[in-house]
Amino acid sequence: MAKSKKTNELLIKLILDLKKKAHENKAPIWKDIACRLEKPQRNWAEVNVRKLASYTKKGDTVIVPGKLLGGGDLKVPITVAAFSFSESAKKKIKKSGGLSISISELVKRNPKGKGIRIIG
Repeated sequence: MAKSKKTNELLIKLILDLKKKAHENKAPIWKDIACRLEKPQRNWAEVNVRKLASYTKKGDTVIVPGKLLGGGDLKVPITVAAFSFSESAKKKIKKSGGLSISISELVKRNPKGKGIRIIG
């Protein structure tokens, strides 16, 4: 079977930027996320808000290397970065007082990758 090639220019740029930041900042978390996003999209994480609620506490920062879905409820404010969000997931994060941002934005805010949890 032939290896598929990514065609989404934004995704390709994100993967290259993550690898570059991992090397520049000696932050292996960004290399890990880049490797997960290089896999076929059918193998990406699809995480429900319910799972975030189970594994996080107030003020946590998490990253989902895939899509965040809106199943479940979130009671505490957290910062969530993901490649994509469902509309209901964004609403639930905002309703809890949290913040939903892109992975690129998270890299800008925290180039060393300290204190970030990967869920998915």
